[in-house]
Amino acid sequence: MGKLLPILLALIGLGAGVGAGLALRPAPSNDLARSADPGDCAATDALPEAAGHPQEADGADAGVSSDFVKLNNQFVIPVVKSEQIAALVVLSISLEVPPGGSEQVYQREPKLRDRILQVLFDHANAGGFDGAFTEGRNMETLRTALLETTRQELGTAIKSVLITDIARQDN
Repeated sequence: MGKLLPILLALIGLGAGVGAGLALRPAPSNDLARSADPGDCAATDALPEAAGHPQEADGADAGVSSDFVKLNNQFVIPVVKSEQIAALVVLSISLEVPPGGSEQVYQREPKLRDRILQVLFDHANAGGFDGAFTEGRNMETLRTALLETTRQELGTAIKSVLITDIARQDN
Protein backbone atom coordinates (compact mmCIF):
# COMPACT_ATOMS: atom_id res chain seq x y z
CA MET A 1 0.00 0.00 0.00
CA GLY A 2 2.87 2.41 0.76
CA LYS A 3 4.33 1.98 -2.77
CA LEU A 4 0.92 2.25 -4.45
CA LEU A 5 0.04 5.64 -2.91
CA PRO A 6 2.74 7.70 -4.73
CA ILE A 7 1.77 6.14 -8.07
CA LEU A 8 -1.90 6.81 -7.42
CA LEU A 9 -1.15 10.45 -6.48
CA ALA A 10 0.96 10.89 -9.63
CA LEU A 11 -1.89 9.58 -11.82
CA ILE A 12 -4.42 11.86 -10.11
CA GLY A 13 -2.08 14.85 -10.56
CA LEU A 14 -1.55 13.97 -14.22
CA GLY A 15 -5.30 13.69 -14.80
CA ALA A 16 -5.96 16.99 -13.04
CA GLY A 17 -3.24 18.69 -15.10
CA VAL A 18 -4.67 17.42 -18.38
CA GLY A 19 -8.18 18.42 -17.33
CA ALA A 20 -7.04 21.92 -16.34
CA GLY A 21 -5.13 22.30 -19.59
CA LEU A 22 -8.19 21.38 -21.63
CA ALA A 23 -10.50 23.62 -19.62
CA LEU A 24 -8.21 26.66 -19.73
CA ARG A 25 -6.93 26.51 -23.30
CA PRO A 26 -7.49 29.68 -25.36
CA ALA A 27 -10.24 29.85 -27.95
CA PRO A 28 -9.21 29.11 -31.54
CA SER A 29 -8.14 32.22 -33.43
CA ASN A 30 -8.75 33.31 -37.00
CA ASP A 31 -5.34 35.01 -37.06
CA LEU A 32 -4.01 32.22 -39.29
CA ALA A 33 -5.79 33.70 -42.29
CA ARG A 34 -4.43 37.19 -41.59
CA SER A 35 -0.88 36.01 -40.99
CA ALA A 36 -0.74 33.90 -44.14
CA ASP A 37 1.16 35.44 -47.04
CA PRO A 38 -1.41 36.44 -49.72
CA GLY A 39 0.96 35.21 -52.41
CA ASP A 40 1.13 31.74 -50.87
CA CYS A 41 -1.48 29.77 -52.83
CA ALA A 42 -1.41 26.78 -50.50
CA ALA A 43 -2.26 28.92 -47.48
CA THR A 44 -5.03 30.92 -49.15
CA ASP A 45 -6.61 27.85 -50.74
CA ALA A 46 -6.62 25.96 -47.45
CA LEU A 47 -8.04 28.70 -45.22
CA PRO A 48 -10.74 30.82 -46.92
CA GLU A 49 -13.73 28.95 -45.55
CA ALA A 50 -12.15 28.32 -42.16
CA ALA A 51 -11.35 32.02 -41.81
CA GLY A 52 -14.91 32.97 -42.65
CA HIS A 53 -14.02 34.71 -45.88
CA PRO A 54 -15.92 33.82 -49.03
CA GLN A 55 -13.91 32.63 -51.97
CA GLU A 56 -14.64 34.11 -55.38
CA ALA A 57 -15.54 31.88 -58.32
CA ASP A 58 -12.08 32.21 -59.91
CA GLY A 59 -10.44 30.96 -56.70
CA ALA A 60 -9.04 34.31 -55.56
CA ASP A 61 -9.64 35.39 -51.98
CA ALA A 62 -12.39 38.05 -51.78
CA GLY A 63 -10.41 39.90 -49.09
CA VAL A 64 -11.33 41.22 -45.68
CA SER A 65 -13.80 44.10 -45.70
CA SER A 66 -14.23 44.54 -41.93
CA ASP A 67 -12.75 43.78 -38.56
CA PHE A 68 -14.94 43.06 -35.55
CA VAL A 69 -13.88 44.42 -32.18
CA LYS A 70 -15.50 42.80 -29.14
CA LEU A 71 -15.58 45.21 -26.25
CA ASN A 72 -13.80 43.57 -23.35
CA ASN A 73 -16.46 43.49 -20.65
CA GLN A 74 -20.19 42.99 -20.69
CA PHE A 75 -22.55 45.86 -19.98
CA VAL A 76 -24.88 45.43 -16.99
CA ILE A 77 -27.93 47.70 -16.98
CA PRO A 78 -30.44 47.88 -14.12
CA VAL A 79 -34.14 48.13 -14.98
CA VAL A 80 -35.75 50.30 -12.30
CA LYS A 81 -39.46 50.13 -11.37
CA SER A 82 -40.92 52.07 -8.44
CA GLU A 83 -37.43 53.12 -7.32
CA GLN A 84 -36.36 49.46 -7.02
CA ILE A 85 -34.25 47.34 -9.33
CA ALA A 86 -36.75 45.05 -11.04
CA ALA A 87 -34.30 43.36 -13.42
CA LEU A 88 -30.76 43.37 -14.75
CA VAL A 89 -29.97 43.30 -18.47
CA VAL A 90 -26.56 42.02 -19.52
CA LEU A 91 -25.24 42.86 -23.02
CA SER A 92 -22.12 42.03 -25.00
CA ILE A 93 -21.31 44.40 -27.82
CA SER A 94 -18.98 44.20 -30.81
CA LEU A 95 -18.14 46.96 -33.25
CA GLU A 96 -17.62 46.54 -37.00
CA VAL A 97 -14.69 48.66 -38.16
CA PRO A 98 -12.62 48.90 -41.36
CA PRO A 99 -9.55 46.64 -41.51
CA GLY A 100 -6.93 47.94 -39.10
CA GLY A 101 -9.43 50.06 -37.12
CA SER A 102 -9.26 47.87 -34.01
CA GLU A 103 -6.45 49.83 -32.39
CA GLN A 104 -8.42 53.10 -32.55
CA VAL A 105 -11.35 51.41 -30.78
CA TYR A 106 -9.15 49.98 -28.02
CA GLN A 107 -7.47 53.36 -27.46
CA ARG A 108 -10.86 55.04 -26.99
CA GLU A 109 -12.60 52.14 -25.20
CA PRO A 110 -13.12 53.83 -21.80
CA LYS A 111 -14.82 56.80 -23.46
CA LEU A 112 -16.82 54.48 -25.74
CA ARG A 113 -17.98 52.39 -22.78
CA ASP A 114 -19.13 55.54 -20.98
CA ARG A 115 -21.13 56.74 -23.99
CA ILE A 116 -22.59 53.28 -24.64
CA LEU A 117 -23.61 52.90 -20.98
CA GLN A 118 -25.40 56.24 -21.11
CA VAL A 119 -27.36 55.13 -24.20
CA LEU A 120 -28.23 51.82 -22.50
CA PHE A 121 -29.36 53.58 -19.30
CA ASP A 122 -31.51 55.97 -21.33
CA HIS A 123 -32.99 53.02 -23.25
CA ALA A 124 -33.80 51.24 -19.98
CA ASN A 125 -35.35 54.37 -18.44
CA ALA A 126 -37.55 54.81 -21.54
CA GLY A 127 -38.90 51.27 -21.10
CA GLY A 128 -36.80 49.73 -23.87
CA PHE A 129 -36.01 46.63 -21.81
CA ASP A 130 -39.62 46.05 -20.70
CA GLY A 131 -41.90 43.40 -22.19
CA ALA A 132 -40.74 41.96 -25.52
CA PHE A 133 -37.44 43.85 -25.41
CA THR A 134 -35.85 41.65 -28.09
CA GLU A 135 -38.51 42.49 -30.66
CA GLY A 136 -36.96 43.59 -33.95
CA ARG A 137 -38.12 47.20 -33.78
CA ASN A 138 -36.83 47.63 -30.21
CA MET A 139 -33.45 46.11 -31.07
CA GLU A 140 -33.14 48.26 -34.20
CA THR A 141 -33.88 51.40 -32.16
CA LEU A 142 -31.18 50.41 -29.68
CA ARG A 143 -28.63 49.58 -32.39
CA THR A 144 -29.30 52.91 -34.13
CA ALA A 145 -28.79 54.86 -30.90
CA LEU A 146 -25.59 52.92 -30.17
CA LEU A 147 -24.29 53.52 -33.70
CA GLU A 148 -24.95 57.25 -33.46
CA THR A 149 -23.17 57.60 -30.14
CA THR A 150 -20.14 55.50 -31.18
CA ARG A 151 -19.85 57.53 -34.38
CA GLN A 152 -19.81 60.71 -32.29
CA GLU A 153 -16.70 59.33 -30.62
CA LEU A 154 -14.94 57.63 -33.56
CA GLY A 155 -16.58 59.09 -36.65
CA THR A 156 -17.15 56.88 -39.66
CA ALA A 157 -14.60 54.37 -38.37
CA ILE A 158 -17.61 52.51 -36.96
CA LYS A 159 -19.59 50.65 -39.63
CA SER A 160 -22.11 49.02 -37.31
CA VAL A 161 -22.81 47.98 -33.73
CA LEU A 162 -23.56 44.32 -33.07
CA ILE A 163 -25.32 43.12 -29.93
CA THR A 164 -23.77 39.68 -29.65
CA ASP A 165 -25.38 38.59 -26.36
CA ILE A 166 -28.34 39.88 -24.41
CA ALA A 167 -29.99 38.49 -21.30
CA ARG A 168 -32.47 39.80 -18.77
CA GLN A 169 -32.67 38.54 -15.20
CA ASP A 170 -35.84 39.56 -13.38
CA ASN A 171 -35.74 39.86 -9.59
